[in-house]
Amino acid sequence: MSPRIPTEASKKVTLIGVPTDIGAGHRGASMGPDALRIAGLGEALAARGIDVADRGNLPGPRNPWLPPVDGYRHLDEVVAWNRAVMDAVGSELRDGRLPIMLGGDHCLGIGSITAVARHCRDTGKQLRVLWLDAHADFNTHEVTPSGNLHGMPVACLCGIGPDPLVRLGGDAPALRPAQVRQVGIRSVDEGEKRLVKQHGLDVYDMRYIDEVGMKRTMEEALAGVDANTHLHVSFDVDFLDPSIAPGVGTTVPGGPNYREAQLVMEMIADSGRLGSLDIVELNPLLDNRNETARVSVELVESLFGKSTLMRD
Repeated sequence: MSPRIPTEASKKVTLIGVPTDIGAGHRGASMGPDALRIAGLGEALAARGIDVADRGNLPGPRNPWLPPVDGYRHLDEVVAWNRAVMDAVGSELRDGRLPIMLGGDHCLGIGSITAVARHCRDTGKQLRVLWLDAHADFNTHEVTPSGNLHGMPVACLCGIGPDPLVRLGGDAPALRPAQVRQVGIRSVDEGEKRLVKQHGLDVYDMRYIDEVGMKRTMEEALAGVDANTHLHVSFDVDFLDPSIAPGVGTTVPGGPNYREAQLVMEMIADSGRLGSLDIVELNPLLDNRNETARVSVELVESLFGKSTLMRD
């Protein structure tokens, strides 16, 4: 991998709050954006010499908290929130800024990554998505046990799902499975496993990480990233082991520990290709004195180049 080369976009960052738990199975992720602000995300990035603009929180429909209809919970509201995210993220990318989407639940990755994919098509960039998560998020309405759309964003982005989300940006699919690398996966529903295998999703699950180590895992996940690559990181906080990140609605034991997570972020920073970021599924209602938000901020600092020593 080439040495880290800071880009202009990495010095101009925009925070976009998306206060909704519309796609989740628990209430509380709607408070995630403000928890990250309270933990000092903007100040931490500014202290690194980054131009930080906080656009506040996007408006959107309330959560009606209804059961699924035809296999989907709150589809119309999910579409509305994702369209707002898509427009906001796309605007920042066109202005040469690096958007950080503060969720909210992970269904919002549909809007964020749809905007990034369109930007890459318009600029001739290659897109690589790193999906840091405990879950594959490749469910469909036919195999989902809940109907919650935060379990379906990768499938929707890859063209499998309800038409209003699959075609959110007009072009479909937004992604090919070959553009996605999933890291930290350790909870995949039975029907979802078949879909992941059928579509050839590139998954580095916790068994693989245990066998080969996080360094080799990230080298493989970042292989082929070059100067013409836009790297999008979709960071679901439940990627982390619950011992360091209890404030999520879907905790799964056995995730990366603090040092492994720091290595992930530092190796992404070393690539110099970070172009956009999601931080999702932080649920302050389930947290311990904002501990998970503080850990998330520390990891994002590393993602933007903070390290113990000056490195080449």
